[in-house]
Amino acid sequence: GIITFGTIMARAAIRDVGRVLGMPYVKVDALAKLVPPPVQGRHTPLAQMAIDAPELKVAYDSDPENKQLIDAATELEGTIRHASQHACAIVISKEPLENYVAVQSSQGGDVHQITQYSMLPIEKIGLLKMDLLGLSNLTTMHRATEIIEAVYGERVDIDNLPLDDQKTFELLTRGETTSVFQLESSGMRRYIKELRPTKFEDITAMVSLYRPGPMQWIQSFIDRKNGVEEVRYFHPLAESALKETYGIPVYQEQVMRMSKDMCGFTGAEADTLRKAMGKKIPKLMKEMKAKFIDGAVKNGVSKEQATDIFRQLEDFAAYAFNKSHATCYALIAFQTAYLKAHYPDCFMAAVMTSDLGDTDRLSIEISECERLGLTVLPPDVNESFADFAVVREKNALRFGLGAIKNVGEGVAKLLVKERKSGGAFANLSDFLVRNAPNLNKKVLENLIKAGAMDRFEERSRLYAGLEIMTKFVASIGKSDASQLSIFGDGSKETALPPLDLPQVPADTATYLTWEKELLGLYLSDHPLKQFSSLLAEIASPISGLDISQAGQVVRVGGIIQTTKKITTKNGQTMGFIELEDLTGTLELVVFPSHFQELTHLWKPDTMVLVEGKISDKDNSVKVLVDRAWALNGLNPANLPKMHSANGNGGYGRSNADNSYSVKPEPSKPKTETFVVDLPDSTNKEMIAKLKKLLEAHPGSLPVELRMMQGAQLKVLATKLRVKQSADLKDQLSKVLTLN
Repeated sequence: GIITFGTIMARAAIRDVGRVLGMPYVKVDALAKLVPPPVQGRHTPLAQMAIDAPELKVAYDSDPENKQLIDAATELEGTIRHASQHACAIVISKEPLENYVAVQSSQGGDVHQITQYSMLPIEKIGLLKMDLLGLSNLTTMHRATEIIEAVYGERVDIDNLPLDDQKTFELLTRGETTSVFQLESSGMRRYIKELRPTKFEDITAMVSLYRPGPMQWIQSFIDRKNGVEEVRYFHPLAESALKETYGIPVYQEQVMRMSKDMCGFTGAEADTLRKAMGKKIPKLMKEMKAKFIDGAVKNGVSKEQATDIFRQLEDFAAYAFNKSHATCYALIAFQTAYLKAHYPDCFMAAVMTSDLGDTDRLSIEISECERLGLTVLPPDVNESFADFAVVREKNALRFGLGAIKNVGEGVAKLLVKERKSGGAFANLSDFLVRNAPNLNKKVLENLIKAGAMDRFEERSRLYAGLEIMTKFVASIGKSDASQLSIFGDGSKETALPPLDLPQVPADTATYLTWEKELLGLYLSDHPLKQFSSLLAEIASPISGLDISQAGQVVRVGGIIQTTKKITTKNGQTMGFIELEDLTGTLELVVFPSHFQELTHLWKPDTMVLVEGKISDKDNSVKVLVDRAWALNGLNPANLPKMHSANGNGGYGRSNADNSYSVKPEPSKPKTETFVVDLPDSTNKEMIAKLKKLLEAHPGSLPVELRMMQGAQLKVLATKLRVKQSADLKDQLSKVLTLN
């Protein structure tokens, strides 16, 4: 193994220094969250971010305590915090490693050793370093082939698939790539549909192009492949290297080939160029640029053109795959697409087994199963296995017993083992008798609540009779082991206590609550299905929202799963709400005025429609709630027009008995203020115009500015006083939409 050294990055440095200085955690945490995330794994120095990141710069310039904190954190940034082991790198040597490099025991003090040199020095002393990458998709494919063999009796040789399979390319052309490796994102799905792949190399190219840098050439690649755009080359000497990709650089190897054909580089020089570009080594880049331009000029390329070509290749090579890497990824993409195209039931069963603990993914995958015409059935003691299983005659999948909370994989496998050896369970008594050693009250309760025993009796009766069944199982445990079988041994039958379960009416709503509790999602039905037509008409599906839509106003509907309340510095309560629809989950941010006025809506299991602006804070999709309505009794004809993306808090009035909009000030005169919610795009120009506007409307209302910083609401009281009017609100809306 190879040692790695963990360094203190910007956010950690801020938190460490803040802790040492004794600053309030909330303040330090909010400041740390203002640090922009790394771009493609590359961290910008904190000193530079304090200049370039607008919100961080404001915090730095406006508060001496923040300035002290960030200055100290800048000194700490980049220092080594600890040593650990690289996740997948190994070193191979001809002789024992200690003959070449210092070694030490790995973490945990076991016999395994790691080098005391990190990866770059290891390369410099000439040792062979390998990275062994593990992907869960490989396990999923292996599991899928096992299910295919069990269900269809067919062996799929996953390593020797026909790479010209038409059915697979048709699936890709339709964009049906949910759970297909590397091709699942909304952007990739759009491009793969436009590309209309017809050969394996098309997938390899798309995997390479869908990255910062080469992404700028995706549309041209698609248009050139489909004959819409003319194929052009940087220079005639580049044609040999770029012909297979229609004149567009896609792979690192093409950069190497161009340097050899155009500049006369040797193989070693071409590889050095690749490394210099890919790892952005300044000194080496300077040397290779000079060689590249000189060599190109000798071959008849003008200096200006050679310089321009080098610049374009430099931008591309910083993020590009090498072709061997891209081919491996493309192969896994093709293999998963092949399995989905030919055996959708078995493939989805394998995928869902891999995602048992991820309810967000399972919701997406269950929706995909429905689109494919597959029914996902609740667990069943006579049809389920520990994992997801295919019920071929029903064109359905069965939820795995091992996925039921507090049942576990071990008990699930014992139940399946008994079923395999003794046949299907004939009735409730048969099930209890044959599995008595594996059943306790908790296991029974959870099997019942998850629906796994519905075939024996109504779920409500089973639950009401839980004590009776528990005593029944206990009495079996005390019986003579030789007389446990209710079928007898041919000469004698055991007299078992009767199972007289209470008569209790069915309760579908309770069943769904149990399923959500034990399976992590609604399975036999969903409370929102009664509103599916309404939501399709007035709301966007959660799964369709993307970070690229940041700043847009949307409406989404769903059922509230959890509500987390926090208190702002002003002592007001705001909330972070988890909303779920039939396609996924989403976090809602509800500001204090909204939260207090609509308290009755923000409770778990409440079904709501909300309107708000998409935020990409913390690099994830959130909606900042502006208005909300209860779904029960909602009349779409009474819904007001959607607000524009002006970030002004959504001023308005109630439009229906069950609809609400938020006013900018509390209703009580003694605490009345004029609140302005600043958008994420706030800049100096906007602040200057805002101040000028507010000063032009003098009055008695104190002005309060609010803005989200990470997960925290920043509230700033001002000395300004205004008079509220329709004209002020209209002009305010225009100012806050400035870019």
